[in-house]
Amino acid sequence: MTNTVEITAPTEQEGTKAVVRNWLKQIGDHVKEGDALVELETDKVTQEIAAPCDGILSEIAMEDGDDTAPGAILGRMIALAPNVAAEASSAPSEKQPTQSAPAATSSYYSPAVRKAAAEHGIDPATLKGSGRDGRVTRADMDRAFETGKSYPSTSVSRQPAAGQPFPAIPADGKSRTIPHSAMRLAIAKHMAQSLATAPQVTAVFEADFTAIMRHRTGHRGRLQAEGVNLSYTAYFVAASVAAMKVVPEVNSQWHDDGLEIFEDIDIGIGVALGDRGLVAPVIRQAQHLSLENIAARLQDLTNRARSNTLRADELKGGTFTISNHGVSGSLLASPIIINQPQSAILGIGKLEKRVVVREVDGVDTIQIRPMAYVSLTIDHRSLDGHQTNAWLSEFVRVLQNWPQ
Repeated sequence: MTNTVEITAPTEQEGTKAVVRNWLKQIGDHVKEGDALVELETDKVTQEIAAPCDGILSEIAMEDGDDTAPGAILGRMIALAPNVAAEASSAPSEKQPTQSAPAATSSYYSPAVRKAAAEHGIDPATLKGSGRDGRVTRADMDRAFETGKSYPSTSVSRQPAAGQPFPAIPADGKSRTIPHSAMRLAIAKHMAQSLATAPQVTAVFEADFTAIMRHRTGHRGRLQAEGVNLSYTAYFVAASVAAMKVVPEVNSQWHDDGLEIFEDIDIGIGVALGDRGLVAPVIRQAQHLSLENIAARLQDLTNRARSNTLRADELKGGTFTISNHGVSGSLLASPIIINQPQSAILGIGKLEKRVVVREVDGVDTIQIRPMAYVSLTIDHRSLDGHQTNAWLSEFVRVLQNWPQ
């Protein structure tokens, strides 16, 4: 009797759906347990679904580009005993020999890549692949399309979501359409929902970074020797924890029947993924961590976010978020939209030297100091101005009086 095993999407994932992005194996391929079979692009991350056993891929139930819910059947395989699978994988292949320079429609590429090649007019053989063993992925094709390679501009008409037409675009106008990724669509939906749900207000303070720069200079070398990068964001996390002790209501969630204030301070850190979007991996129980431990966890989460190896649970359950938008040159961003259902989000602007006035022995002096704007955007249902300003005051005080 044939032992058929189902290949299913994870029952728990970030978001409510995922998109089948790239089949890594073809029907008839012999695979071993743990081999990557297919890539799913969820709202936040791309993950590989592994073979549940040794066997042969016998059916692909969901094609590239299909939406899939948690637990959905992606395909099926015929299970083989380990010794049988090993013999099958070592036997000579009956497949047609691979061309030395496969064309855009060659079966060497996944269905998603071949589909993109037809849609975009791009030969995948001309691209450098970012996938495993240098293979070209659908993401590589989309990036090439976004840069305009081999794809002519076309005139398009635009309609807003509400159905009311925008003013007409001149007939000679040229444009191109970039398909939305699942992550981009999820971000758009989440941001619109956040603004529709909560009245959001932003307060802005200015912080002098002299003290933390001096401390960082004195301790960075020691931590680097231990393989830890002491970033400024680690100080922002520690100062946020200190400010939460003064105004715990900031670490909260609004409910219609009351304000839920969390004991654990689980801080999400916004990490930009270039054109792919943004994720916010969470540092758990930050109130129990030293600056060095915060820096180590931050480095690990950031590295794995950029290499697309975060677990789905590492993106869930944050009670507060920090967006260090200054790293890309922004002095001030307002409002930085709250990561619902949280009650607040901290924004850090670009660090730059500014001329400031400081009183020394009763005399005003002009000094050059490393300064940055810091902002707190709040859900005005949960918090008022005096709580917002008290939180920012403590946050800035901690940074400016950091012990050496």
